[in-house]
Amino acid sequence: MTNSIEEIEGMEVIFIIGSNTKETHPVIANRMIKAYRNGAKIIVADPRNVPMTRFADTVLHLKPGTDIALINGIAHVIIKEGLENKSFIEEKTEGFEEWKKLLEEYTPEYVEKITGVSKEDIIKAARLYSSSQKAGLFYTMGITQHTCGTNNVAAVANLVTLTGNIGRESTGVNPLRGQNNVQGASDAACLPNVLPGYQKLDNPDVIAKFEKAWGVSLSTKAGLTATQMIPAALDGKIKALYIMGENPVITDPNTHHTVDSLKKLAFLVVQDIFLTETAKLADVVLPSTCFAEKEGTFSNTARKVQRVRKAVEPPGEARNDLSIIMEMSRRLGYVMDYKSPEDVLIEFGQVWPNLAGITYKRIEKAGLHWPCPDKDHPGTPYLYKAGFPVGKIRFSGITYTPPAEVTDNEYPFILTTGRNLYQYHSGTMSRRVPAIEAHAGEPYVEICAEDGRKLQINNGDILAVTSRRGTIRLKARITSKVTEGTVFIPMHYSEAAANVITNDALDPKTKIPEYKVCAVKIEK
Repeated sequence: MTNSIEEIEGMEVIFIIGSNTKETHPVIANRMIKAYRNGAKIIVADPRNVPMTRFADTVLHLKPGTDIALINGIAHVIIKEGLENKSFIEEKTEGFEEWKKLLEEYTPEYVEKITGVSKEDIIKAARLYSSSQKAGLFYTMGITQHTCGTNNVAAVANLVTLTGNIGRESTGVNPLRGQNNVQGASDAACLPNVLPGYQKLDNPDVIAKFEKAWGVSLSTKAGLTATQMIPAALDGKIKALYIMGENPVITDPNTHHTVDSLKKLAFLVVQDIFLTETAKLADVVLPSTCFAEKEGTFSNTARKVQRVRKAVEPPGEARNDLSIIMEMSRRLGYVMDYKSPEDVLIEFGQVWPNLAGITYKRIEKAGLHWPCPDKDHPGTPYLYKAGFPVGKIRFSGITYTPPAEVTDNEYPFILTTGRNLYQYHSGTMSRRVPAIEAHAGEPYVEICAEDGRKLQINNGDILAVTSRRGTIRLKARITSKVTEGTVFIPMHYSEAAANVITNDALDPKTKIPEYKVCAVKIEK
């Protein structure tokens, strides 16, 4: 996030797109609701009637996979009506005129045909979002998990730039992370083409700095993304995998393909707190500790680095992740001499200036937002106050492209997937809680009443939902949450795993799968 969570309450307009915030980020949603009670206007763009629509001034029920058309349409209206931030554009951007020409075809009438959102609502959203200089835009995996996910994000950035809602308090473009330390993992280089702090492998100065810090020679070759590793295993290009705190059998698209790939490996190691569906396929399982059984830091979705403290002793022979990694490294010939996670944070600050001023002592009671370059720096709740590292922001010429898989006579429904309030991710933890299971322990598919009537489906009927990749069976839930022609399945339930049928087509740049759109048929 470019801005802090605390700033949400000061926003005058909140634009939520591709995020079921109330169920997947309830703490942040509560801040949004406080802003609403303070007078803020909320725009929600989503294929479903997600809970935040209750608080929305404007609801945009777009067809899954049409986000770029909708965003470009909103930008078209803002420019046509002269509502753009002209001084910001002139002083801090480039490429505006070329981008403006590209938007000419995205009239409200044209966008309505693509997205299903009425031209009146497109115009209303454009006027509302551009009406305030305290407008924040929020998105999650409803934007990123598409074959055009990179372009979706660029389109969002265009819209924020057009209105100048960046670089000030209570504004910004704010992607909400899917799990508690995704930001910290990214900061620490759990990515294939960077070293800690997003420092590029192809930069000789960066390589020299880390070689000196670690006392080793480093490869400058980028690795594979997680979604590239699975097909590489099936092709025999990868012989062994070490999976830590991840359950790809449930969370990766096209589950049958994932299982076949993992079974073809010569050697699979899984490090986790439970025997997950993926761990059951492993040759070696390394039992690790959960957050409450170890010390360290997490970096939240707003870049705030916070302490994690050990509250209870771990069970059995479970060990914290750092000690396991250090022992693995020692046996492979490289001794990591860390006495504690605090040593790791200190080293992190030495190789990445953005963390140099964050110490255990300073975050004893409250966290700090990076960048925090020295011990006297107060941290940075919002970014770009002094301008942008690249100089001027360039508008990106992003055009709408359909999803990788569209409906036809055989597969007439669009499936979109996501989470619900009660379960968490692949259910590794939440599905072990009897009270949660008693309330929300059964998979389901949401279908609207009109589609149910056409197919003679009643609430609770067992349905077979089939894509080109497989079939799952689960109960029908007749609901007003989805629109005609669209169905929704939560991804938590291994007995009817949504990712058995999702599409494993990837975004060409980030290699993120298109979880949010695929074509399916439904039968009783």
